[in-house]
Amino acid sequence: MQQPSPATLAVTAGRPTVTPNAPLSPPLVLASTYVASPGSPQPGDLGYGRWTNPTWQAFEAALGALEGGSAALFASGMAAIAAVVDSVPDGGRVVVPDAAYNGTLALLRDLAERGRLDVVRVPIADTDAVRGALAAGVDLLWLETPTNPLLEVADLPAVVDAGHAAGSLVAVDNTFATPLGQTPLACGADVVVHSVTKYLSGHSDVLLGAAATRDDDLLERLLRHRTTHGAIPGTVEAWLALRGLRTLHLRVDRASANAAELARRLSGHPAVARVRHPSLPGDPGHERATRQMRGYGAIVAVELVRGAAAAEDLCRRARIWVHATSLGGVESTMERRRRHASEPDTVPESLVRLSVGVEDVDDLWSDLEQALA
Repeated sequence: MQQPSPATLAVTAGRPTVTPNAPLSPPLVLASTYVASPGSPQPGDLGYGRWTNPTWQAFEAALGALEGGSAALFASGMAAIAAVVDSVPDGGRVVVPDAAYNGTLALLRDLAERGRLDVVRVPIADTDAVRGALAAGVDLLWLETPTNPLLEVADLPAVVDAGHAAGSLVAVDNTFATPLGQTPLACGADVVVHSVTKYLSGHSDVLLGAAATRDDDLLERLLRHRTTHGAIPGTVEAWLALRGLRTLHLRVDRASANAAELARRLSGHPAVARVRHPSLPGDPGHERATRQMRGYGAIVAVELVRGAAAAEDLCRRARIWVHATSLGGVESTMERRRRHASEPDTVPESLVRLSVGVEDVDDLWSDLEQALA
């Protein structure tokens, strides 16, 4: 039998062994304490609720299968990011996109201000600039592709190779693309992180994060960090996220198709100065995304002709689109990102990030039209 496709893995991975009269799906296990084995601790003992949980393990098995490695579930995306960054030695050097998720940049800025590490920000789509930043030596190359919220697309194989040549650990935030869109571990990345809150769970009702790797020693370090820092996921949240994962391929396919169509229509609107989406032939990331991704994702960014005020008006006037800061749910949301003081100044004031959901695309367009008007 051939290797199952990602769509099939999203439905089947992490399920218990098929046994008559047993549950088809992993049950919700609410436990802080487990009964010990004779002569414990024994390999495989669950032990204590801060160490592991069968419900966590089911989600980890499913995500690991999708990413092509082994996964660790965390309390939030930031908890997973912090666990990876913690692997940088004191005084180490981190190279990061100059426009990336502001939570990642805020964490690195805080650590740099305390002298814990040095941070170098680079335009991640400029491969030569990345190589130049790596030339002085680096401990962690942090990648986002596509980036949040500018949707810049890095040459993933090239910069991963450059990172390794410089002796760096290479991490990729794969939240926007999802493992359906790309699998960075297959390109040689050392570790992948996700905000499970977003597409993987998909229903705007949990906070979770995850990291996946093929390196057993790195996985052990991530798990040790999770345990000792208390960055453990909630069991109910893990169960909900696994249930959401089962429809990942359906949600991402529909949302991505909607996004590409809306990007096309927005490109011709007189109120819109620029549309950012890799599906557009004129987008700077189009060729790379076509070559290294499976699909273009469901995030669109628009810059408006009349500036920040028009961006705020758009968010206020929309009726189907929800003005909200998160993304990746079944519903369509929008936000002017520079309303956050922590957003990088490389993000234009007039930029509105659209997280395209699974609604009828003509209804979404009609709402955008009336709000833009």
